[in-house]
Amino acid sequence: MSPTALYIRLGFTHITDWAGYDHMLFLLALVAGLGLREWRRVLVLVTAFTLGHALTLILTGCNLVPTGGAQVEIAIAVTILITALRNLILDSSDRPLGFAPLNPKGILYAGYGLTFAFGLIHGLGFSSYFRSLLGSGKSLALPLLSFNIGIELGQLLVVAGILGIAWVVVEWLRMPAKWWRIGISVVAALVAIWMIAERAFLQEVG
Repeated sequence: MSPTALYIRLGFTHITDWAGYDHMLFLLALVAGLGLREWRRVLVLVTAFTLGHALTLILTGCNLVPTGGAQVEIAIAVTILITALRNLILDSSDRPLGFAPLNPKGILYAGYGLTFAFGLIHGLGFSSYFRSLLGSGKSLALPLLSFNIGIELGQLLVVAGILGIAWVVVEWLRMPAKWWRIGISVVAALVAIWMIAERAFLQEVG
């Protein structure tokens, strides 16, 4: 296997590994209000997330910022909580799967910016793993590009699965779209609160 293919595979398996469920939970909260018909918007959101953590990986790879630690793990959980709460705040009707009708362009662009910013934080979570793969004295460009391609492919697979389940639940099982959005967001928020408490406790005793 070529080095490029290896890093793509490592990026893909890293994002789809259940041990990294926090990243998958963030993606779940991120697209909770979107449907398959809005796949372009989903693609831009996921790509914004990828660009954010790619930038962080570049900075950590060049030793310009430190790699992830206990505080980063707490911050990742906070991004999940904020994303879930944002869904609940914006949700105010039985509209089809999609963003709230209040100033949709402003909400949309703010969502992209927020997702990019959260990608920066999640990138700190990826950084320790990436640096361990890279080792010392190796070129950064090709491994970084390949690793992020793998992460992007893995994210798209996870998101496609989430949207597929949403379609089955809303379109086939006839659950109101609002119930799906609120239910997923509440679950994500509660898990995020538990993660924050657990990680803060472990940091305190550690």
